[in-house]
Amino acid sequence: MNGLTAEPAEILRFALARQRRRVALAFLLLALLATAAAIASLGLGAVAIPPGRTLAVLWSWATGAPLDPTAVRDSIVIVNIRLPRMLLGLMVGAALAVCGTLMQGLFRNPLADPGLVGVSSGAALAAAAVIVLGEAVMPSLPVAQFPFAVLPAAAFLGGLAFTAVLYFLSSGAGRTSVATLLLAGVALGALAGALTGLISFISTDQQLRDLTFWMLGSLGGATWTKVATIAPAMLPVAIAMPFMGRGLNALALGEAEAFHLGLAVERIKRTTILVVALAVGAAVAASGVIGFVGIVVPHLLRLFIGADHRVLLPASALLGAALLVGSDIVARLVVAPAELPIGILTAMIGAPFFLWLLLARRRTLP
Repeated sequence: MNGLTAEPAEILRFALARQRRRVALAFLLLALLATAAAIASLGLGAVAIPPGRTLAVLWSWATGAPLDPTAVRDSIVIVNIRLPRMLLGLMVGAALAVCGTLMQGLFRNPLADPGLVGVSSGAALAAAAVIVLGEAVMPSLPVAQFPFAVLPAAAFLGGLAFTAVLYFLSSGAGRTSVATLLLAGVALGALAGALTGLISFISTDQQLRDLTFWMLGSLGGATWTKVATIAPAMLPVAIAMPFMGRGLNALALGEAEAFHLGLAVERIKRTTILVVALAVGAAVAASGVIGFVGIVVPHLLRLFIGADHRVLLPASALLGAALLVGSDIVARLVVAPAELPIGILTAMIGAPFFLWLLLARRRTLP
């Protein structure tokens, strides 16, 4: 009898140990991938800089050590242009991927995306209004002189405003209806898209070009000021991740089951919505509208490390950061010295992935 009872326990211990090793290996590979993408981002571009000189410039910048006079030009390119761009890409990619994982866990739907909460739509509408109507409606603001200062602020406020309206529509009697949240998000997204289209219709040729480029997403406007402004908005995601994994795992069983397990279901839903609104609003404000990162990354990771959100959330941050920085490298190289919008590349990655996913699921159906 003891042998019969010990055998399943031994099998379980073996399976858990194997899963832990697999997760540890996955985190090691993801960390190396993100590090490699970050270093490559500093050296690759219209002006190629060898890895050795890149590391020497970073060491000089961090420690104040003297730099070879022949590397002064490379130092200017790396420190003033590529380093803030790389850091912004890491933050935006991590935020979009983590928020996509949060939304899929909240809705218990693998097709959920941060855009469903209205953040991307509201941010895009506010940015379009600033680009096209800013000088006429707000003549006292230095829109023409400081576009990168006004545009992120407007996009961020627009995303938060849409999220506040969405939360008001879906909440009542101290509860938040996920179904109503989803439907209201689709409706608000459609309304924002229509208003953005109307604004585009009345824009000038130059305004339409600026608007189109921003809507497709880019890290081209990265500066140290923007990095310092966006970084505090990403902190709630980093702080919330260790505490939300267990709650999302319980929500996968259903809201009633999670409630009976002693979890504050409504607080989990409100926290998730607010964290997603803040992080995605800041990401869209900094880099424009970049799609598919929040959908593709969680799906890929579930195939290798499972659906445990305690592991999935930090893994999504690493892979999302590496994916966006890698996409930015390709965007700078493929049409150099011009720059391809990142949204085009992420869509080219995401659309075939979903077609493959749909075909794979169709084969498993009876």
